[in-house]
Amino acid sequence: MTIYLHDIPLPEARKRFESVLISAGLWGLLEAEEIPLDQNAVVRVLAEPVWAKTSSPHYHSAAMDGFAVRSSDTIGALPTQPVLLKYGGYDEINKTVYIDTGDPLPEWADAEIPIENVEPLDDQGHPAVDPRHPAAIQIRAAVTPWSHVRVIGEDIIATQLVLPAGHTLRPVDLGAIAACGHESVRVARQPRVAIIPTGSELVPIGSQACSGEIIEYNSLVMASQVRLWGGEATRMPITPDVFEDIKKRVEEASLEHDLVLLNAGSSAGSEDYSARVIETLGEVLVHGIAVRPGHPVILGMIDLHHGDTPRRIPIIGVPGYPVSAALTGELFVEPLITKWLGRTQVEPGHITATLTRKVTSPPGDDDFMRVVVGRVGEKILAAPLSRGAGVITSLVRADGIAILPRGSQGLPAGEKIKVNLFRPFTELENVIFAIGSHDMTLDIMAQFLAPRNRRMTSANVGSLGGLVALSRDEAHLAGSHLLDPDSGEYNLSYVEQYLPGRKVKIVNLVGRQQGLLVQKDNPKRIESLEDLTRSDVKYVNRQRGAGTRVLLDYRLDKLGIAADEISGYQHEEFSHLSVAAAVSSKRADCGLGISAAAEALGLSFIPLYEERYDLIIPAEFFADSLLSPLLELLATSEFQQAVLSLPGYDVTHMGSLIAELG
Repeated sequence: MTIYLHDIPLPEARKRFESVLISAGLWGLLEAEEIPLDQNAVVRVLAEPVWAKTSSPHYHSAAMDGFAVRSSDTIGALPTQPVLLKYGGYDEINKTVYIDTGDPLPEWADAEIPIENVEPLDDQGHPAVDPRHPAAIQIRAAVTPWSHVRVIGEDIIATQLVLPAGHTLRPVDLGAIAACGHESVRVARQPRVAIIPTGSELVPIGSQACSGEIIEYNSLVMASQVRLWGGEATRMPITPDVFEDIKKRVEEASLEHDLVLLNAGSSAGSEDYSARVIETLGEVLVHGIAVRPGHPVILGMIDLHHGDTPRRIPIIGVPGYPVSAALTGELFVEPLITKWLGRTQVEPGHITATLTRKVTSPPGDDDFMRVVVGRVGEKILAAPLSRGAGVITSLVRADGIAILPRGSQGLPAGEKIKVNLFRPFTELENVIFAIGSHDMTLDIMAQFLAPRNRRMTSANVGSLGGLVALSRDEAHLAGSHLLDPDSGEYNLSYVEQYLPGRKVKIVNLVGRQQGLLVQKDNPKRIESLEDLTRSDVKYVNRQRGAGTRVLLDYRLDKLGIAADEISGYQHEEFSHLSVAAAVSSKRADCGLGISAAAEALGLSFIPLYEERYDLIIPAEFFADSLLSPLLELLATSEFQQAVLSLPGYDVTHMGSLIAELG
């Protein structure tokens, strides 16, 4: 039996799922349980409101060390006309006793005077040796009733609401619950979620994956999501793509869990094990949702007949790509766990930001796009991250997510978009946008900036792309190594061309070697750019506008070599590491790049040219405190030594001001 994908809009999918959960009695608090306050009650969710059994404090108590008095006995006390109160006397007036912080206030008293505000006297009228047990005290200011007293119920009054149902308990909440007379609390039982990774190609974390094998980490991510959202997660063993084995595993998981996540078995092809298993054990409600990434999601119910009472267990077929899997959790698992815990779904904080580049979107799907967010001048920017469903680093780097609705087919650069934030915006105020040429020292720089309360995000768009980004106020700085063929100088003429009249500082970052990245031990004996014209050599290029591409074209022109003489000239990659990956995977025989990229992927390197790599910084950002830690970093020996640990770099002029333009 084959059950084909039929994408439906996200709101309709949610409505179908919710309707069946309601009919099964599963769209609300699952169960409540009582637990002692000292047994992992923190972060649990209250199933019932907490009402105060006793008041706190439950007696009138001293707020500080001092003397208990009747406020009426202090009337008339002035700096020039002190009032004398006997210590420990038993007459009805002019009486006082010493009390420590927290002591009960005597029944006859209605105020306290701090010890530092009295003059303790002995029976001769001299300063008392023991200020806490004088013969009398002299005061020079009157006090009002209940001054410096914690009255009964000042904090909590018996029978009042202390915390509402649905509240997630914090450490301070446990103190308040104990203070009002409780030793245990009724909380929502944590939903139990089973995660079943399926696939004959999967191997456990820590394995040395061979060609065709994939390290299984989706279950780790999903289990962590479940725990973060308040549930208990069980990672089941990897199950190969055998229908009966998957079916048996789902049946086992259904007996002990409230929700089953079946990962990686849903697709549009004939081997759709997830849909077949769910259809066999229960009902497929939705098979395919019009969202990207993640459209092969399955929503279903398992009919469990174990024991006397039949039960229905929700099951979700989760796509195998990590970004799709994570998004499925956010769209369906988190709301369900939230409902089962009796907690209110909290809407994420959001901002309106300007899109830094054009993006396209499938016309029939809601497109969930992860972005990096930061402020450049007066602009709040959203820089789209790589959109691939398998690019897990987009999950790591993302500050928020924007939804491109069905029918939009994308948005142009400069468009205003709503971004749902993953972190407080105050954290994003310290983001440095570096857009331009790729260099591996930028990753080292980001590492060194983190302890300095700065987060640097870089986009590899090439040197010219970085200057364009600066001209649009979409970056704080740009890395550039553009060689001027006429003058032999780097960057200056290009900055004047792309940023005319703009006040700009050009600061050297590194000198570096450019050369050919070739297979280990150079089996094809490639030695120079002339070898690129050989019929047995396939080249991989950098994108148009990249400084390395400009350098290549300049050198080819001097050698009289035309682009069409080079096989692979049109094959473009956007970073030195991407070029190295292309060579390492044998998609190409060589490419122009930096020595550090060759070493990173175990390639051989043929040095050809020395070049200067600079940071182009608009003057207003150069003077801004945001970039101060970055500029200070360039002068530290620790950072310079870290850069020198990579091959092919020279830090002799690091931090030097090359030029001031504009």
